[in-house]
Amino acid sequence: MSSSSPSEPSLNGSPDGAPRGKLKVFLGYAAGVGKTYKMLQEAQERRREGCDVVVGYFEPHGRSDTIAQLEGLEVIPRRVIEYRGTKFEEMDVDAILARHPEVAVVDEFPHTNVPGCQRTKRWEDVLVLLDAGIDVLTTMNVQHLESLNDQIHQITNVRVRETVPDWVVQQASEVVMIDLTPRALLNRLERGVVYRAEKARQAKENFFKESTLGALRELALRQTAYEVEHRHGKAAESEAEAGSVRTAKSAETLLVYITAEPSAAALIRRARRAADFFHAECWAVAVSPGSGLEGFPQPDREAVEKHLNFARNLHLETRVLEGPDPAAELVRFAHDRGVTQIYLGREHGQRSLPFAADLTKQVVRHARDVEITIVAERKPM
Repeated sequence: MSSSSPSEPSLNGSPDGAPRGKLKVFLGYAAGVGKTYKMLQEAQERRREGCDVVVGYFEPHGRSDTIAQLEGLEVIPRRVIEYRGTKFEEMDVDAILARHPEVAVVDEFPHTNVPGCQRTKRWEDVLVLLDAGIDVLTTMNVQHLESLNDQIHQITNVRVRETVPDWVVQQASEVVMIDLTPRALLNRLERGVVYRAEKARQAKENFFKESTLGALRELALRQTAYEVEHRHGKAAESEAEAGSVRTAKSAETLLVYITAEPSAAALIRRARRAADFFHAECWAVAVSPGSGLEGFPQPDREAVEKHLNFARNLHLETRVLEGPDPAAELVRFAHDRGVTQIYLGREHGQRSLPFAADLTKQVVRHARDVEITIVAERKPM
């Protein structure tokens, strides 16, 4: 079978109508907590039960105990890609599809593929496998979840570039947290289990501080609890639909106001996370002073378009409104769509709106029946 699937794989099953594969995510909060080890342990258990299992991609990181878990498992050879004179190895999606196992083990879910691959991200490759009816076991850390990107930046002072949209993780049938106390993880680091000596020393001076690890672990625990609640909610909805019982629609509808400001990305993440919590519809809306995106001056046009595309990637509905008064257009749209919450960025230096300083006051004045949330841009700790 060829992997010539569309760039946005289906979420409803394989093209021939076969059941879609199931995704299981092993979630951690840092390197070395044991995600890959546990994933391979489960792969071995499934193999012993008679399941057809292959390893699609595995990153050993020199950890002998993890490497030992590969014994007896079939490993699909990686695809070699040359980029700028250097050879890189990536997961061979075509080979896995041709082999078509029941289960594929795929390490490092958020990984960015080298240019030349058919898809940009490994999670996109995994969606192709799922659409082909193959179950996938995979690993990721909580800091790679898109909606938590700003919180992670605050905690670690590191901007994570490889992220997975929340809606992708929500497709998983299971999310299992692999837990280890920060003290135990630091002990593993000191014993050379996680990294070799020099890299371990650098890690302790930067990312692997006990306070940082503790904050990340708390985020991972909260995220896991949310994922469990989300799946229970989906199961209840499915049961209600099967019994022809209509479930109540969320009373919340959210709107996030998009401008050319860099902080708009954080605003979108905040609204997306709130929408997931409320199980609510969410709109990302920009207001153009002229005709659509063409009405914005350069370089504002490119910035607004980039933010709208980001919102679409997180599965927010988007609109570009037109009018000389952004506040009036926002409030009109909010009333037409039954919006209950509007998310606005703190006003500072908004280039594309000549009277942006008054926008918040105007929105509050004209949308008295809507909750207004002003989101400040937080600095790292």
